[in-house]
Amino acid sequence: IVEYAKKFLGVKYVYGGSTPNGFDCSGFTQYVFKKFGIKLPRSAIEYANAGTKVSRENLKPGDLLLFDVNDSYRIGHVGIYIGNDKFIHASSTKGKVVIATLSKYGENLLGIRRVIK
Repeated sequence: IVEYAKKFLGVKYVYGGSTPNGFDCSGFTQYVFKKFGIKLPRSAIEYANAGTKVSRENLKPGDLLLFDVNDSYRIGHVGIYIGNDKFIHASSTKGKVVIATLSKYGENLLGIRRVIK
């Protein structure tokens, strides 16, 4: 999943986008996991009920990271953990799919979900 997700680095951010022509955060994660037969919701807020809850200490590559946006404490952004304190996501501020450092990321991590069996 991680290697497949990396194929889309640099794809432009498009609000509501769910194809390699342009992704938003949940469109990106949904597209990546669909390739592996894992069905995910379309909106970030619905990810709170996907898979099983995981603690930060048990974080593994392929886990979904759920963030708030603008300190709202409501899920508004999702990314895919890729290991070594890094995650990949469709970033509206960067305007494309990028890899970011989890410990330096500006938004609050509200939850982690594991959808890989």
